[in-house]
Amino acid sequence: MVNSQLSHEIIRVFNTVFSASEGTVLSGGAAEPFYEPGDPATIFFREDFERSALHEVAHWCVAGRYRRQLPDYGYWYRAEGRDCSRQAAFYAVETQPQAIEQLFCEAFDLPFKVSVDNLSVALDDPLVTRFADAVSAQAAAFRLNGLPQRAAVFRDALRHRKEYIQGHHAT
Repeated sequence: MVNSQLSHEIIRVFNTVFSASEGTVLSGGAAEPFYEPGDPATIFFREDFERSALHEVAHWCVAGRYRRQLPDYGYWYRAEGRDCSRQAAFYAVETQPQAIEQLFCEAFDLPFKVSVDNLSVALDDPLVTRFADAVSAQAAAFRLNGLPQRAAVFRDALRHRKEYIQGHHAT
């Protein structure tokens, strides 16, 4: 179930943390997620789905400086109907962002489930299980070794969102 109050809270936390320091804002209401470089750069997430917001922020957190200068980070994307090799490529590029998303969900008290982003893939497919295991293993590695810097900052802000926002508005 979509809770626009939660997605607005995620936007508020992200924009409080990164609009000035990184020149990037988060915005909901999009028909499809998209990253648009600029001044400010904008991360658009789907409608007001809080999981979409967290997922798109995770992509931003792993994108390097060069990628953040390109529309949608310069990544390829193919919606429904990926063949096996393209679905395998999807799993390869999605492991890190989905592991970060998992940690964001934990910090925000939202349930997490991997997304295969392809309705033609059976959820009981062994490759889906392998992908879910890889995401869980990467999340465990991030817990042990630390997240990328922007992801760690955002996760901590999500954990302490009320205090964080109040503290930043008081300054």
